Amino acid sequence: MKFRIGFIFTLISLLVGFCQFTYSQPEKVYRIGFYNVENFYDVFVDSTREYNAFTPEGEQHWDYDRFQLKRNNLYKTIMALGEGEPPSLLGLSEIENDVVLRELIFKTPLKKFNYQYVNYPSPDRRGIDVALIYRTSHFTLLSSKPIPVIDPTDSAFITRDILYASFIINDIDTLHFFINHWPSRYGGTLSSVDKRMLAAKTLKRNSDSISVLFPNAKIIILGDFNDCPEDLSLKVGLATQYQNTSFKLNDLVNLFESKTGFGKKGTIKYEQQWQIFDQIIITNSLLSSNNRLKYRKFSANIFDAPFLLMEDDRFLGKKLFRTYQGPAYLGGISDHLPVYLDLELEENDSVTN
Repeated sequence: MKFRIGFIFTLISLLVGFCQFTYSQPEKVYRIGFYNVENFYDVFVDSTREYNAFTPEGEQHWDYDRFQLKRNNLYKTIMALGEGEPPSLLGLSEIENDVVLRELIFKTPLKKFNYQYVNYPSPDRRGIDVALIYRTSHFTLLSSKPIPVIDPTDSAFITRDILYASFIINDIDTLHFFINHWPSRYGGTLSSVDKRMLAAKTLKRNSDSISVLFPNAKIIILGDFNDCPEDLSLKVGLATQYQNTSFKLNDLVNLFESKTGFGKKGTIKYEQQWQIFDQIIITNSLLSSNNRLKYRKFSANIFDAPFLLMEDDRFLGKKLFRTYQGPAYLGGISDHLPVYLDLELEENDSVTN
C-alpha cells in the first residue's frame, strides 16, 4: 500500500513538473543581430563611380584572396554569433552590393540555412550600403523599401539610405525592421551632428507612420548610428526611452542605453576610448509579457568573441581585429563588434493549464 501511494505521489510530481516546464519554456527562440562588417567590397571596378579603392589596382590592393578570407571569416563570425545556430535575421552595414551578399550566403556553409537577402543600392559616395539577410524557414518577407535621408537645405548632401523590411514570423506575427548606418563623424562630431539628427528624424517619421496605423506594432531598429545611446540624435531626434521609463506600447526603447548590463565596454574603439555606436532599439510592445512574441529579458548584448579582438600595444587592453588600419592590411574581420538580441515565441499548444 505504501509503495502504491509513494508511486502515485511520484507520478503526480513528475506530471506537475512537466506541466510547469512546458508552460514556462518558449517553443521557439529567434536571434536577431546587427553587424558593421567594415568595407565588404567585391574585387571589381565599378565604372559608375569614382571610388574604386577596393580593387586589385586600387589603393587598398583588394584582391580575391583577401576577399575570400574576409568572406569566410564573416561566415565564421555569423555562426559564432548564433552559438552554432546562425541568426534568424542579421542587419548588415558597409556592404557594397548583392554580389558580396550572394557570396556570403550561397558560397559558404551558410547555404545550408536557406538565407535570402534584402539590399538596395544607395547614393553613398563610397558605394557602401545597408542590407539584411534572413532565414526563409523563420521569416516570410512581406515588403521592403529604401528610405532616403534628404536634407532640403543642402542639395549636395548624400548618405546611405535606411532599409525598411517587414516579415511574417513563423506564420503568426508581423515584425517591422529598420536597418541604419547614419552619417559618420568624419571631419568632427560637431560638424556632422546635424546630419545624424536628420537621419534620426527621418527614421522617427517612418517608425511613427507604422505605429499610428498599428499601435501594437512590433518594430526593431538595428544599426550603426555613429552616436552613443545618450546622444541627442537618439534621445531627442528618435525619442528613445530607457527600459524602465517606457509606458506606451509604441515607445522606442533603446536596449543598449545602460552600459551596466553588458559587462562590455563598447562596439568600437577610438584610441583608448570604447563607445557603443551599434545598437538595437525596439518598441515597448515587444517587452510586454502579454504577447506570445516578445523580447527575451536580458538577451541584448555585444558579441565580443576573442577572435574578433587583438592586443592593443599602443593604448593597452584589446582593440578590434580589423581588415585595414588606414592603408595597412591587417587581415582581420571588422572594426566593429556585432550586437544581438533574442525573441521568444510561445506556441499555444505549449501552454498547459
